[in-house]
Amino acid sequence: MKTNFLHNISGIYAITPSRALNLDAIEKVIVQHHISILQYRHKTVDTKTQFNETTQLQQLCAKHHTLFILNDDINLVQKIAADGVHLGKNDVSTQQARAQLGADAVIGVSCYNDISLAQMAQQQGADYVAFGALFSSLTKPNAPKCGLDIIRQAKKILTIPIVGIGGIDFNNQQSALDAGCNSVAMINALWN
Repeated sequence: MKTNFLHNISGIYAITPSRALNLDAIEKVIVQHHISILQYRHKTVDTKTQFNETTQLQQLCAKHHTLFILNDDINLVQKIAADGVHLGKNDVSTQQARAQLGADAVIGVSCYNDISLAQMAQQQGADYVAFGALFSSLTKPNAPKCGLDIIRQAKKILTIPIVGIGGIDFNNQQSALDAGCNSVAMINALWN
């Protein structure tokens, strides 16, 4: 099952904005931009709201054959049977997520600007890694910068897909893809 999904780590990787979800707007973006992967990231709401929002998004993603990933929360991934989880530096380890979610779950890991972190994530069974911020980001203005040269180096070493994140929009996405990103994550460019 998972191998069918991994080809979805390409094109635009949409990340939900941290505000009340507008399902019609999200569906419009999925269709208009051929979104193959959607990550739910809404940390400012209570668990009941997160459960309701992710349940609705799960159905929407299934309808459009879009990979549905949750940020950080492996317990919620299990509860709603999402396709996988994206982990940051302060989250559980890749091995712990794999043990809890099983072999079919898609696990992504933030590697910021650190190729050795990406190599370790790959060795530990991550399905993709994310590097960034590639450009100035409105969402995370203090995020560490990751030059496109790091993407080029990582592409030579890694065998799993690379997602670029941070300040990516329709004007600069091609430079990230040309550098070696399989997919580019967008938030503000899609929702604002």
